[in-house]
Amino acid sequence: MKILAFDFGASSGRAIIGHFDGKKIELEEIHRFLNEPVEVNGALYWDILRLYHELKQGIIKADQAGGVDCMGIDTWGVDFGLLGKDGQLLANPFHYRSSHTENAVALLEEVLSKDELFAETGLAFQKFNTLCQLVVMQKNDNIALKNAECALFIPDLFVYFLTGKKTCEFSIASTSQLILPGKNEFSKKVFEAYGLKNLFPAIIPSGTIVGNVSKEVADELDLKHELKVISSLGHDTASAYLAVPKEGENSAFLSSGTWSLLGMELDKPILTKEARLAGYTNEGGLDNSIRFLKNIMGLWIIQECKRTWDKEGKKMSFAEIAEGAAKVEPCKFLINPDADEFYSPHDMPEKIVNFCKRTGGNVPANEFEIARCVYDSLALAYKHNILALEKLTGRKIDVLHIVGGGSNNIMLNEATADALGFRVTAGPGEGTALGNILCQLIALGKVKDAKEARQIVRNSTEIKEYYPKNEQIYAEAYERFLKLL
Repeated sequence: MKILAFDFGASSGRAIIGHFDGKKIELEEIHRFLNEPVEVNGALYWDILRLYHELKQGIIKADQAGGVDCMGIDTWGVDFGLLGKDGQLLANPFHYRSSHTENAVALLEEVLSKDELFAETGLAFQKFNTLCQLVVMQKNDNIALKNAECALFIPDLFVYFLTGKKTCEFSIASTSQLILPGKNEFSKKVFEAYGLKNLFPAIIPSGTIVGNVSKEVADELDLKHELKVISSLGHDTASAYLAVPKEGENSAFLSSGTWSLLGMELDKPILTKEARLAGYTNEGGLDNSIRFLKNIMGLWIIQECKRTWDKEGKKMSFAEIAEGAAKVEPCKFLINPDADEFYSPHDMPEKIVNFCKRTGGNVPANEFEIARCVYDSLALAYKHNILALEKLTGRKIDVLHIVGGGSNNIMLNEATADALGFRVTAGPGEGTALGNILCQLIALGKVKDAKEARQIVRNSTEIKEYYPKNEQIYAEAYERFLKLL
């Protein structure tokens, strides 16, 4: 079988065909493209029509290669598009890093307390959550929101463009702070409290077969083969979690990319005040499972550093950056990667240097020292959040499974094992695409469930293991790290 997955990340997107022989999946990338947001009058937007154009190019390439059995789409969470009465897109969707939601959490607290909202939705308080965006847009009399008849999360928006059908897939909806945790149901309490009209369609289970692309799209692209669209696990992290080679109930997961998403898979949400204060969130996965996780700043910091260095003529690959960082003394330079200044783009190396100066730590003097600072600090942040995860779940974690692009970073994997003091596994690197494809195979009845899907992952990819070698260095550094939080 041939299954097509579109994986839209924060900085790039890919079209990947999964060739499934019944036991393993071989991945074939057929199209890759940049995802570059556009800033207009101080606000940041997704270039959504450009992304749709690239989606169509990927479909054309798949069709020319003999067609596929079906396709599914995953993207980042929270963001959405608004449709008017005529079914047309009213405006480019805001980017979750747009500064217009800067004070959004304070607006939420004016109506419902954090404890009330967390108990109702189970979601951590992030200024970019869908609820925050809607409340700010309403306060600003946003013209698109005032005239909207329908709202669709980004993967659902692409499905609509292709099929003409309006859907709302569970995993992507679970990132919004608008639904009841673990349920295919919006919170009436939240919509009523904030005076918002629910513009989203009814929530559907992950892995719902939507139907074929519309005749108009098929004709426009001159498709020679039928193309079935499945509403896969629309949230990229949910897709990545399905591709984790989970070993048992004491396994923790880390989806490592632009963001580091660290957590566990649970049957029920954890809605305690302690979970809220620790910054944990209850997002949705396959079969309404709970992804109990923490959003930690990830390789975004390195990506932004590289962008600055490229502009300065110091061009290096990510692999070269990691190799150079590995030669730097461990844990000499530390930051809090979740500090507010590292959230926004531009001049990231300078921000790191200034943070070290301000907090009285050693100051990195070159690119590799800056990179080492970021990698060590991320590893220590993982330790901090693993300890919180153990306390909140009552489980003793004995292995961390890293999936996603960051799992290819040997230096960071070694630092993480040293910081945690237990085994770390790395792979698959293409976890999101694999999970997307596996969800589609489950929808088609070709794979039974998540357990069988994870065995297919083990059959399909090399899983590398890392063991701690420098525990003492990282244990001492952790005490310094705590003072930066």
